[in-house]
Amino acid sequence: MAQEFKHITVLLDEAVDLLVQDPDGFYVDGTFGRGGHTALILDRLSDSGRVMGIDKDPQAIAHSQQRFGDEPRFSICHGSFAEMEQFVTDAGMMGKVDGVLLDLGVSSPQLDDPERGFSFTQDGPLDMRMNPGIGESAAEWLARAEEKEIADVLYTYGEERFSRRMAKAIVAEREEAPIVTTARLAKIIAEANPAWEKGKHPATRAFQGIRIHINRELEDLERCLDQALEVLAEGGRLVVISFHSLEDRIVKRFIRKYVKGDEHLPPGIPVTQDMLNQRLKSVGKAVKAGKKEVSDNPRARSAVMRAATKIA
Repeated sequence: MAQEFKHITVLLDEAVDLLVQDPDGFYVDGTFGRGGHTALILDRLSDSGRVMGIDKDPQAIAHSQQRFGDEPRFSICHGSFAEMEQFVTDAGMMGKVDGVLLDLGVSSPQLDDPERGFSFTQDGPLDMRMNPGIGESAAEWLARAEEKEIADVLYTYGEERFSRRMAKAIVAEREEAPIVTTARLAKIIAEANPAWEKGKHPATRAFQGIRIHINRELEDLERCLDQALEVLAEGGRLVVISFHSLEDRIVKRFIRKYVKGDEHLPPGIPVTQDMLNQRLKSVGKAVKAGKKEVSDNPRARSAVMRAATKIA
């Protein structure tokens, strides 16, 4: 197994406090990572409770076997949380799940290991896949994508205002030699960025955009949220921790849509509450990491947690 890197679970107690309402329940940790949330969930459960973990990353799957291999209340599924409905159906728990937890984005072990290709501060192969065995690497995509496609990805997913300049530089540089390392890509992007932000690496947004595109993160999130609503039992909890505005916007809109219910009823017709097809009830306000947690773990500074209960 690859070298293990330290991972600090963000909003650990807060997330599990919101998630676990029934100690005998069945819970899905849709982003297992290194098992921080799963471990605390198991601590809160009785001998009858169970946790199903899901993760794309083969290293996370291997870690789960080391950490929880002898735990009869735990099982792990290798794949995307966008396959949650199938995993839950195979377990015979469709519509019976008491809580779904999603801790979005890339994990610290993925960021800190230069061999995974996520880091713009350490040199390594330009991969960025959460599951290196599936799909196209960042290097392969950058070698074939048209300039406009690259610019669109950097702008849409990285919210990078200099996306066109960066895409043009990438295309020009790949004509000289293939871009296959993170250090070379970061250098190209940094040189094409005319306005470096204080305290932020000039390639931050571009790397984020490429990573989100390569792993289909936002598409998978939208699919997962729809499936989570179906796998949950009535009264079950959905808890989602986001790390950037694009993710949080999707989660916020999803919860608001099902809290509000149907919007296209004929005008002028008296409508009762039960006719609105409301399926979720929001739980509290958005939660952010406190000062101490941010001080201990700077990556927690952008975390936003939202929760809802399925009511129908």
